[in-house]
Amino acid sequence: MSGSTLPGDIVRRLARIGEQRGLDVASMLRRTGIPVDGSGQPLTTRTTPTQVAELTQELWILTGDELFGLGPAAPRGLFQLVMRSVIHAPDLQAALQRLTEAGKVHPGMPGLAVSVDGETVHVEIDVSRLNDPDHLGAELLATLVHRMLGWLVGRRIALLDLRLPWPAPEYAADYERVFGRHPAFDADRLSFAFDKRLLTLPLVRDEDELADYLRDQPNVWFTTRDYGSSTADHVRRVLERGLRGHWPSPDTIAAQLNVSTQHLRRLLHGEHTSIGQIKEDILRDAAIASLARGEESIVALARRLGFSEASAFRRAFRRWTGQPLSAYRAADAGGPVSPPG
Repeated sequence: MSGSTLPGDIVRRLARIGEQRGLDVASMLRRTGIPVDGSGQPLTTRTTPTQVAELTQELWILTGDELFGLGPAAPRGLFQLVMRSVIHAPDLQAALQRLTEAGKVHPGMPGLAVSVDGETVHVEIDVSRLNDPDHLGAELLATLVHRMLGWLVGRRIALLDLRLPWPAPEYAADYERVFGRHPAFDADRLSFAFDKRLLTLPLVRDEDELADYLRDQPNVWFTTRDYGSSTADHVRRVLERGLRGHWPSPDTIAAQLNVSTQHLRRLLHGEHTSIGQIKEDILRDAAIASLARGEESIVALARRLGFSEASAFRRAFRRWTGQPLSAYRAADAGGPVSPPG
């Protein structure tokens, strides 16, 4: 969803890549509106998808590489070239075949291996050639392939399995928001799996839609949440109406989703979240987005989000992010700031 924020760790990992390439990371962060501390490091624990997309674009331009130089050269334009080949495939199976062939022809494109086991399709992405200690390149590749397949067929590719070959990070819960499924960490490979019946889905995109899709890179990587078909996504869509002044009750949400309130809570528990947590996330994301834009006073923002006093909003914001409001407004000053106490 476009209104969701992302964990600040992705900014820190992008910043480390920039530092390794000898780039002026502090200036890059300021240009994208991300506050920095006295040493030029990113301050915030959450950030907006727009800011992450802008920082990614800066790294693309400055490195001339669509994988930031993390592996064999992936010159800018490689993804566009591959997509112009895939767009004319008749169905999802043929599209996967073309992606597999592209991985064999283009040195900068990590290889794909597709296999069918009974009623399940397994897609493995070879990230063995990446020098990627923060796993950012591998993470972005998995996101890109999964979402690109869903975009081609115009529907969500529900995952039956997701394996990531690194330990669970602090932001592990965010993977479920991205992929619609909690991954198995410390796996022996990077792969995801889905229902074999989806292979016959026809591709529904044309050249004009592809042109729009390519122009919106990498925004669509960070702002589209798996076509919004998990229970948490459905609940979030209903709850977001609360930003207009009236928060629906759990019973109201359950009724709109045609389930009992108790069953809804069980479903959300299975997705490692709750109605209360989703509401907190909505408020946090709305607050961070407003602070990044810098168009509202703290008092006006607190009132819009339903807080009777700015002080209550400040306390809630620190609870949501672990940081004070000043950490997210620091970019307005145009220079480095000291870490918040």
